[in-house]
Amino acid sequence: MSQQIIGSSQIAVFIGITVLIAVATWLKVRGPAAPHSGSGREVFLANGSLTWIYVAGSITLTNLSTEQLVGMNGNQMLLLAWWELAGFVGLMILAFVFVPIYYREKCTTVTELLERRYQGGSVRTVISAIFLLGNILIYLPAALYSGSLFLKSMFGVDWPLLWFAVPMAVIAAIYAITGGLKAVAVMDTFSGIGVLAIALLVVVLALYAVDFDLVSGVPPERVSMIGSAQSPIPFHTLFTGMLFIQIFYWSTNQNITQKAMTAPTVREAQKGVMAAAVLRVAVIPAIVVIPGVVGYKLFGPMGDATYGRVVAHVLPGWMSGMFAALMAAAVIAHTSAILNSSVALYALDFHDKFVRKIDNFWKLSALASAAFTVSSIIMIQAFENASSIINLLQELNGLSSMPVLSAFITGLLFANVDARAAVIGLLYGVSVYALHSFVLYVPGVFYPGETFYQHIGLGGLHYIDVMLIVLVSSVMVGLGANRLLFGNQARYIGPGAKGRRGTVHAR
Repeated sequence: MSQQIIGSSQIAVFIGITVLIAVATWLKVRGPAAPHSGSGREVFLANGSLTWIYVAGSITLTNLSTEQLVGMNGNQMLLLAWWELAGFVGLMILAFVFVPIYYREKCTTVTELLERRYQGGSVRTVISAIFLLGNILIYLPAALYSGSLFLKSMFGVDWPLLWFAVPMAVIAAIYAITGGLKAVAVMDTFSGIGVLAIALLVVVLALYAVDFDLVSGVPPERVSMIGSAQSPIPFHTLFTGMLFIQIFYWSTNQNITQKAMTAPTVREAQKGVMAAAVLRVAVIPAIVVIPGVVGYKLFGPMGDATYGRVVAHVLPGWMSGMFAALMAAAVIAHTSAILNSSVALYALDFHDKFVRKIDNFWKLSALASAAFTVSSIIMIQAFENASSIINLLQELNGLSSMPVLSAFITGLLFANVDARAAVIGLLYGVSVYALHSFVLYVPGVFYPGETFYQHIGLGGLHYIDVMLIVLVSSVMVGLGANRLLFGNQARYIGPGAKGRRGTVHAR
């Protein structure tokens, strides 16, 4: 009987908080504003009306969702905090290098910048297609899958995942369709405050459960921040591929970077990005690794089930409905953000260019959001056999991240480069990384008896090292193709170059 009462109170709190966040978002978004114009800037950039706090909130929660909380804690080791700590550098580069460029060029999508830096538009189309397919086939269904899995374990029910996924997907689509990016960013911020507060409470209670002793009884490699050559993040990789992974993710990834373009001025955007960077180092690392190590100490190796088990163990029963509601809100906000970015890519880079000019982006957004929502629900089952959702996402992300970044680096540092040459460099990079990850891949087991693996491919190199090699060689292949195949002599215009810098190519 008590279990039934607790279950009813959980559901009541869950519904109450979900409604409260929705009402608070509506009250904020419905305020005095100009009539809907249906422009792409209004739908996808909130008309540049968001203050720094909403920029920071949207960036933070677009990144932080159940994939990170469940997946990173599932690795059950402190070393994974380096992904978050290194993110500070990536956000600083976004704030002081890329944000001024995007604002100066008046970009709505990051791919617009590429079209203006190259001779020809093919590179914009190819990279936009990569981003769009990644969102539709990987990131949207992965967000819904991980969120549904967490809620299922929180409520302790044996319902199909779709019972959780479908309502969250529909609500996410409603936010994206009715409020555009402004509603998404406001909801991100409101729900993000609650998620971070409860997640920090979980950290404190988890530490209390082990008497604030993470070390005793835990293998040294799980509490060390200096990764060995056989670890998931060897220490030397922090100074090689890790930096460029962060630059790609924070500065050239449409899902994240779009949020930094919603402020009225460059300075306001930079304030928001810097606030997100402070959260990145002050709060996020603890909540994505400490519960996992505590879970190892209490329950042993558990993989992606760790975080839900620790939360259920340390949180009072009456708080579980609140936490579940906030996590559901995080999943909805995260999904809405990716959905809005996906529609932006499709509308501006494909429909407007190849189908017909768009008169009203709100109407197209509604149709595209509905289609992407249905496809993401259908794709959820593809993730049900994943042993680690975060490791799977990192592996799939690596397939395109460095090749895409090579096109940005080449376009920003060199003039007189044909877009087709950049595409050749990009395709080369995808092929090399695919060879490493899927053809020459050897599962090198470390921490014997446990379910952790590293990629051993080209010359036995760690995959983060391979990513740096892919980046550098992709730039070289692109420049080589530009000279040998298209007869153009690239001209360096980056830092230290003489004469004019940052020349924008005419198409």
